[in-house]
Amino acid sequence: MGAAVQQSEGGSGGRRRGRRRGRARPMSEINVTPFVDVMLVLLIIFMVAAPLMTVGVPVELPKTAAGALPSDDEEPLTVTITAEGEVQIQTTAVPRDELVARLRAIAAERSSDRVYLRADGGIPYAQVMQVMGALNAGGFSNVGLVTDTGGPRLDSGGE
Repeated sequence: MGAAVQQSEGGSGGRRRGRRRGRARPMSEINVTPFVDVMLVLLIIFMVAAPLMTVGVPVELPKTAAGALPSDDEEPLTVTITAEGEVQIQTTAVPRDELVARLRAIAAERSSDRVYLRADGGIPYAQVMQVMGALNAGGFSNVGLVTDTGGPRLDSGGE
């Protein structure tokens, strides 16, 4: 059993005319243009959507000259005290008498003891300290106070 390849020698300089005989050869090159297009669209979608995924309880944060804290791999736990004095864990309102029990349950499931405390600038300092005490009793010893940047500085370069 032998196979032969037949080549036709045409009249005009050896060019082939008519249909190509035999199997079509598969294309051995990968076209990456559609892949790059899809990846760029996904990148833009995630860049737009990422800032919208933050905790959105409206409070008027006090301004300070302090810098931002470094971030962890785990989503940060955020406790908010609103202008009305309501305490919220992430976006869920929690009665003050249940706060420590809920914080203990959350601390048992988390690997990090970091929590961010957001408090409206108009509430009394005593309420902020009471919630900080509840955070400590609930198992969170690494408390970060969230503020807006651009506030007054107390050194010689301040306003």
